[in-house]
Amino acid sequence: MTQQTTSISASLIRDAKNVTELDDWGPCPEATGQQMDTRGIYLWQDGNGSESGIWECTAGPSRWVLETNEFVHVISGSMTVTQDGGEAQLVGPGDTIFIPRGWSGNWEIHETLRKLYVIF
Repeated sequence: MTQQTTSISASLIRDAKNVTELDDWGPCPEATGQQMDTRGIYLWQDGNGSESGIWECTAGPSRWVLETNEFVHVISGSMTVTQDGGEAQLVGPGDTIFIPRGWSGNWEIHETLRKLYVIF
């Protein structure tokens, strides 16, 4: 029996903290105060709402009600995340969080935040 080697196609972002060529994704629709501007780049999209990539957003308050699951790893910047009825949590560089579908609460981004994310 001979063994076959199959190549699997994969996407790669090198040095995500220092990527400078991010696309303008416009104002953050979840912003509840001043305009918050977003930029990003997709690593992967499946065409059905699942995606991953880099997301960057300027400072400000925002309100979130998740209709999907989201995995987040913060690369730079910080935010305070407060689930409805829960305690405020400071999240910063190196922190990884999982936010389940149905979660609702507020994010207060303190300075421009960059994260790696997977929405599914």
